[in-house]
Amino acid sequence: MKRIITGILSASLILASFTGCGSEKEKEQSKKRDFNLGHLNSTAHLLGFVAKEEGFFDEEGLNVTLSQMTNSTELVNGLESDKLDAVLLGAFGGMAFQSSGHDITYFGGAMTNGHGYIIKPESAVGYERDDINVLKGKNVAVTKNSTDDLELQVLLKEKGIDIGEGKDKVNIIYFDSQKDSYAALLNDDIDATHVYSPYASLGQSQGYQLVYYDVDFDIFKNIPCCRQTAKTSDLQKDKDAYVAFERAMIKAYKFYQENEDKTVKDVKKYIDIAEDDIRTEVYGGYSISNPDPDKQATINVKDRAVEVGIYEDFDLESQINTEIYKEALESILKESPDDPIYTSLKEHFDRYE
Repeated sequence: MKRIITGILSASLILASFTGCGSEKEKEQSKKRDFNLGHLNSTAHLLGFVAKEEGFFDEEGLNVTLSQMTNSTELVNGLESDKLDAVLLGAFGGMAFQSSGHDITYFGGAMTNGHGYIIKPESAVGYERDDINVLKGKNVAVTKNSTDDLELQVLLKEKGIDIGEGKDKVNIIYFDSQKDSYAALLNDDIDATHVYSPYASLGQSQGYQLVYYDVDFDIFKNIPCCRQTAKTSDLQKDKDAYVAFERAMIKAYKFYQENEDKTVKDVKKYIDIAEDDIRTEVYGGYSISNPDPDKQATINVKDRAVEVGIYEDFDLESQINTEIYKEALESILKESPDDPIYTSLKEHFDRYE
C-alpha cells in the first residue's frame, strides 16, 4: 500500500511539472500587477510595443496587455470605465477632454512630430512640396481634435488662408478617426487628408503625393503628439505601478535607439505593414518616440489651440504630471549613471520640464 501511495505522489509531482502547477515562472507571473495599455494604429507608439516584446514590462513587475483603439474617444472611455490603466493619447485630442472637465493627466510622452498631409496627385499639379496653397479650393479630410487639425489651422492662419468653401479657401471635412480620414480619399469629393505615422508612408506607396511633414516647418519642431495618459486619481493612488511602467518605457526608448532591426520587427507585430514603411516612419527623421512628458511643449500646443480659436483657455499645467517620469528616470540613472542615452534623456527633461 505504501508503495502505491508513493507511486501516486510521484506521478502527481511529475504531472505538476508538465502542467506548470507550482512552477517558479507561474508563481512569478502571478505576482505581477496586471496593467492594460491602450494605443492607436501607429508606428509611433513603439515604446509600448518594444517594452512588451523585449520583456521590459515583465522586468518591472507588470503583466501588460496592449489594446488597439480607433480614436481618442475610445481611449478616454477606456480609462474612465477602468478597462485601461494608461493610454497613448494625442496631446491635442486629449485637451478636448481636459478642457471640458475630464480628470485625465499626461505623465509621459510617446510621439513627437510625425504628422503631415497627402493629396491626390491630380489635385497637386503645378505645386511643390510644402506649398500649403495646394490645398486652396480643396476638400481636406481631417480627424477632429487631432494634432494634424491644429497644425493645419496654424499654417492656414499664418498664410492668411480662410477655412470654408471656395477657390481661395480650404474646406475641412471632419471624420472620427485617422482610418476614416484616410479611407475618405477613395471618394471623388475628397482631395487630401491628414496623416500620422504610418499613413504617410502608406499613402505615398499607394500613389498619393506628400503635401508636407510637420518637421518641414520650424514652428512645428518638437511638437508633441501622443502622451502617456491616465486618470488623475489612478496616478495618485497607484504611483508605484506607473513609475514601474515608466521605467519600462524608458528602457524601451534606449532599445529602439540602439536596435533598429529588432525594433522594426517588434513594431510589425502590432502594426502589420511592410518593414520598409515601418523603418521609414520610425527612423526616417519624421518623428521620434520620446518618453519625456515635454511639459513646456505640451502647454505650447494648448496655447496655439487657444490662439486659433479651437479651445477656450484652461489650466493644462495642473494636468501634466512630471514627477512619475522624473522618479523613474532618476532610478534608472542610479543603476546606469554613465549611459549616454539615459543621460541625454535627463538633459532633455531638465531643459524642457
